[in-house]
Amino acid sequence: MIRKQDRRLKVGILGCGPIAQFAHFESAAKARNTDLYAICDVAEDLVQRMGDTYQPAKRYRDYDAMLADPALDAVIIATSDAFHVPAALKALSAGKHVLCEKPIGLAVEDVEQLAAAVKRSGLVLQVGHMKRFDPGLEAARDFVRDEMGQQLALKAWYCDSTHRYTMTDAVQPLPILSAGARKPAENPKADLRRYFMLAHGSHLVDTARFLCGELIEVNARLNEKFGAYSWFVDVAFANGCMGHLDLTVAVRMDWHEGLTLYGENGSITAKTYNPWYYKSSDVDIFHEKDATSRRPLGADGHFYRRQLEGFADAVLDGGPMRGADVHDGVASVRAMVAIAQSVREGRSVRLADVSGPV
Repeated sequence: MIRKQDRRLKVGILGCGPIAQFAHFESAAKARNTDLYAICDVAEDLVQRMGDTYQPAKRYRDYDAMLADPALDAVIIATSDAFHVPAALKALSAGKHVLCEKPIGLAVEDVEQLAAAVKRSGLVLQVGHMKRFDPGLEAARDFVRDEMGQQLALKAWYCDSTHRYTMTDAVQPLPILSAGARKPAENPKADLRRYFMLAHGSHLVDTARFLCGELIEVNARLNEKFGAYSWFVDVAFANGCMGHLDLTVAVRMDWHEGLTLYGENGSITAKTYNPWYYKSSDVDIFHEKDATSRRPLGADGHFYRRQLEGFADAVLDGGPMRGADVHDGVASVRAMVAIAQSVREGRSVRLADVSGPV
């Protein structure tokens, strides 16, 4: 068991659905620097079941009531994407720090409004891009920052598999569902192009930005066949690195995710696993100076717990954020909007020029 610190962040989780059940309840209970203080959902049966299982100090069915609790320090927003911005704005207005599931929002204007609210509040808002807490990818980022020198080119891919649910059903707990769960006005899966980009493309874009920095322009193509969607996206980074992103849902093969990054003083290759295996990416870092490679073990692959610990560290200690901040969240939304626009118009699109929804 992980030993708890004396100073801990009192966390409340909004939403008792699958993502909270699969990731956030356990993370809050296990994290060295947090307490699962409260849970909240409009569905009474979910609050009762999850409350009985995880034993938070408080249970709420009204979000405003949870936010009014003076003992609560922060909220984890584990709801449908459409509720992310309104829920985060409410939390900030109540003086609570926020860890919000990705994507941070669905439209450029909404997420920029949220970024302005974060700046005014002086509070911490972290976006749930948990792959930034994959130990293998963290080692890759450290090499990029400290030793790689100039970057030449990135190739990265995120290819969901037709077999992913067979695999994840075997390792995930059985989700507890409720007829009383709150759903967004529009079915998120009614437009699969948009749904896949938000659910999976947000990971791919953020991983590219995590390693290569600001992304400024995209040129995207989309191929749809036999119920599969494949985006090929050529990207330009502010540092002069060029890149190619492959988002395909779903490949007729095993889960296929990873990257190669070529730099001045070495290169990186990475194989990333389905996140529900909690297995660190296999990352090989080649050092040109002595023609050797190393592969960090990354034994602790619980990305969701590690991202919560990073969030709590930033709040409790006032140090720099290790995770994605609201500006990273805005950049991710801008990139996804630009990719969609590039596909529609058949041309390159600069992220600075886009507006509207994904």
